[in-house]
Amino acid sequence: MQRVMWVMALVGALGVGSATVQTQQPAAPAGQTEAQTVVNVNSATAVQLETLPGVGPRTAERIIEYRRDNGNFKKIEELMNVRGIGERSFLKLRPLVTVGAAASGVGADR
Repeated sequence: MQRVMWVMALVGALGVGSATVQTQQPAAPAGQTEAQTVVNVNSATAVQLETLPGVGPRTAERIIEYRRDNGNFKKIEELMNVRGIGERSFLKLRPLVTVGAAASGVGADR
């Protein structure tokens, strides 16, 4: 009994107890920062578009081509008109893109 009390005191003193265990967040995937900023698909460069999840060099180029051929995106849902961006991809992109001049909070033309 005395040995158990001594071990518990030692564990508590060393900060090894379950109350002090810290979980480590996984690192952000390549091409992403932890605090992802909103990207304006009407003005973004290919490099900026490539920071979005699932958007590589070819998809970024297709977004720019679509924008050049059809004019600016009026709604973010138009991204699904770009080859390579389906509904599943769009749902990942939706919170990270805008078509407005600025993404300054609520109602920023998203």
